[in-house]
Amino acid sequence: MPVPSATRLVLIPSYNPGPKVYETVAAALQHWAPVWVIVDGSTDGTAEGLADMARRNTGLRIITETRNRGKGAAVLLGLDRAQAEGYTHVLCMDSDGQHPAGLIPTFMEASQSNPDAMILGLPVFASDAPRVRVYGRRLSNACVNLETCGRHIGDSLFGFRIYPIKPLFRIMAARRTMRRFDFDPEAAVRLFWAGVPAVNIEAPVRYPGKAEGGVSHFRYVRDNVLLTSMHIRLLLGLLYRIPRLLYRRGKSRSCHR
Repeated sequence: MPVPSATRLVLIPSYNPGPKVYETVAAALQHWAPVWVIVDGSTDGTAEGLADMARRNTGLRIITETRNRGKGAAVLLGLDRAQAEGYTHVLCMDSDGQHPAGLIPTFMEASQSNPDAMILGLPVFASDAPRVRVYGRRLSNACVNLETCGRHIGDSLFGFRIYPIKPLFRIMAARRTMRRFDFDPEAAVRLFWAGVPAVNIEAPVRYPGKAEGGVSHFRYVRDNVLLTSMHIRLLLGLLYRIPRLLYRRGKSRSCHR
């Protein structure tokens, strides 16, 4: 039975995910309510299919954008609506079947125990995970380690996470970035800069193949250029924050002796 909540919801941004989205949403609904899906300008017919699911399940809400704006923009829309209705935290997960819906209660419990923290999924890869994805993550994680002056964020790109709404909405509303594939790493870094601690929890990740209905919207050149420019921006933003971050790290170590 799904666990109903008045403070935490599952938020699923979705853009042309194919039929896999129905399985993803159904799995999320088995473990939590409410579940919101932000349809980010999909043209593959899934908006209509999801609307039909919502008519049959009161725990599901579909919010539809008429044109594609990007994952981060879809999350921002969901944050705005959720905050207006009194929710305090959102668990974000992808619509393509990569993320483990069965761990939703575990992550929500961790969030309830650590309400000021972001709960970050630490991906556990199967042997068939695409090597280019694994190596790309290592490079991005190395950059994030520099940007946070330590290994605070276990994985910069894994989108199965819980965010406290208020600080993330404030950060996103103040800038034009974080609207597309740059959302996940920049959100984690800027939240950490703002004093939001990170709790990392292992979670298995799958990459469904085309035969399973897997869909990827990652564009190698476009999105790597986006990530590179994001890391340059964050590294420049780090410069004046270094003393404060090093002080926080030293204080944290002294508290744990």
